Amino acid sequence: MLKTLFNPDSSGKKICFIAIAIIFTSTLLFADHKITRGPDIGEIYFIGPTATTEEGLYHSTNFGETAVCVDSINMVARICADRTTGSIYKIDHSTNMFYSNNYGQFGSWVFRTSEGSYEIESGRNEGEIFKGPGMSSNDYGYTFTQHSLNGCFCSIKAFEIVNQDSIGYILGDIYGILDSLFLLISYDNFENLELQYAFDFYWSNKISLSRGTEIGELFLYKKTIYGEEKELFYSNDYGQTWELKNTFNCPNLPICGIVGGRQPGELFMNIEYVQLMSQIKHTYIYHSLDYGETFNVYHPFSYGDEPIYANFEATPTEGSVPLAVQFTDLSNGDVASTWKWDFQNDGIIDSYEQNPEYTYQDTGYYSVSLTVHPLDLNTATRYDYIHVTENNACGDELIQISEIELSNSPNPFNPKTTISYNIPINVENSRIEIYNIKGQLVDKMAVSRQHSAVSWNPKDLSSGIYLYKLNLSNSPVKKMILLK
Repeated sequence: MLKTLFNPDSSGKKICFIAIAIIFTSTLLFADHKITRGPDIGEIYFIGPTATTEEGLYHSTNFGETAVCVDSINMVARICADRTTGSIYKIDHSTNMFYSNNYGQFGSWVFRTSEGSYEIESGRNEGEIFKGPGMSSNDYGYTFTQHSLNGCFCSIKAFEIVNQDSIGYILGDIYGILDSLFLLISYDNFENLELQYAFDFYWSNKISLSRGTEIGELFLYKKTIYGEEKELFYSNDYGQTWELKNTFNCPNLPICGIVGGRQPGELFMNIEYVQLMSQIKHTYIYHSLDYGETFNVYHPFSYGDEPIYANFEATPTEGSVPLAVQFTDLSNGDVASTWKWDFQNDGIIDSYEQNPEYTYQDTGYYSVSLTVHPLDLNTATRYDYIHVTENNACGDELIQISEIELSNSPNPFNPKTTISYNIPINVENSRIEIYNIKGQLVDKMAVSRQHSAVSWNPKDLSSGIYLYKLNLSNSPVKKMILLK
């Protein structure tokens, strides 16, 4: 079944899907690796529920519009198709690697190695398989060669190989440092790596990385630790710059994996959910030919009733006290019968109406939750969704805020960086203050309206993230990364 979705947002950057739900399966830990491209246009493999088992391996040759379950397999951590027709690899939850040369059909799997990795990549050359960026094989996993990973300074979250021989990427973070996600690039099959891009994503965000079909193309999918914010980014210059292509703003959208296709602009997403103790099971394949801005939606597997999901929106989401907000229920209207609204996410039900209005009397950020029946566990939560401010701003202060500008380049840097600024004409005795990640002041520099930049050379400070701002109450706070 095909459903064509047009982006309802005028900016062309947001889309809210119609099939969303909470997922309850034992495979959530590896939920981002459940789809892979085949060697031919329109060919994909994906993991999804079957009518009688928790998981099965499906093969499609028509972009996911229909699919055949080739094997009922459980406890699979990752699948990855080879460039060779009919060849596919799988990793189980013990990191054992298996290989099939018959489209993953039941009985065709052959054990390869017990020293596998949850992260595998293939599909560039026939017989080539990487088990993590540190090991690769050119003979379908019979033997492996080790790679040095020189220059890799972070913990590996994901990696990818591209359609050019020897080029690959690593996405990594530094544990516990808030905004420390880095893209490293290698030009010699992960022997040596260098920093390509530093993201300002929270280190614990879940990240998926997939190559496109054109040279230099990358897709990056990010979701927050709560899973509410989901964003799709695209790069066509080897990850040097990134463009936000889509924001998936439905709270419970269970995206189980993304993969670039074999046509320009092509991207697939696997959407899977299981509800009511497996009485309801559905798999959707989202297919895009415009780099993830809009999708055709295919429904290759369905079992049981239609989805049960909670979803909502509010207008306005920001304003001064008292702030009256109109909430609109967007849940599945065919099955939702009662609604429980918690406008402050404090566990107290504030309304049982379908489309209530609520007035916020105090300033702050408010998370909002909606639970719909008949499935009480189906709750949609938007974190820090409503922002209520004081009703005392004056025009002069707003102008002053708009006049303050701060930036630094290069970023990341070593050994020094230039901090550029723009301050209002009526401000005197200004200075730039620099703090470490703990909020401790580590340096300060006087600035004046006669100049627009200062140089900072932190000789005695260690690598890490530093924050800087002007000594004005309404100054923005900026981040820079020192790499020594």
